Amino acid sequence: MSRGFESHTLRIMSAGTRIRLVELADAAELAAIVRASADHLRPFEPTRPPAYFTEAGQRATLGAALASAANRSSVPFTIVGDDDELLGRITLSGVTRGALQSCALGYWIRADRTRQGHATRAVGLAVDHAFRELGLHRVQAETLPENTASQRALERNGFERYGFAPEYIRIAGEWRDHVMFQVLAPDA
Repeated sequence: MSRGFESHTLRIMSAGTRIRLVELADAAELAAIVRASADHLRPFEPTRPPAYFTEAGQRATLGAALASAANRSSVPFTIVGDDDELLGRITLSGVTRGALQSCALGYWIRADRTRQGHATRAVGLAVDHAFRELGLHRVQAETLPENTASQRALERNGFERYGFAPEYIRIAGEWRDHVMFQVLAPDA
């Protein structure tokens, strides 16, 4: 069982959906996606500076994600359809070793490809990677209370609600409450 992030060619598949490690070459396509999906994503994300929506901004974002992966503190994936179309991003972040053996999960799907099961499948693939390849014990995720689609994607992958965090993350310029979810490794 691997415990690292050695290969930037890692690809994991499920019917109709794959995840693979991000590449700097994804910057232009991701910039186009975040621009086209800005209205869809805005209610669920931190306020982004204008540069975020540019190829240079995405290249910087991806560079930071790859640096975090090199430090073994995250695993940043892209979500890809059968036709190699980029559909979004999913990241295992805050990888903590020692007694905790845990990470956080965050993801988004482009506006024109929602409600097609991609988020649910990508969550399952990322959680499987966290447990099988990284050997983690726990994966946590948080959603806005009204984000029922994301909650369903988590619940379909065995996540259970375990708490509520008032004013947890600054989303769209406001400190927002979040529902907290977790899933434990099957052998836990």
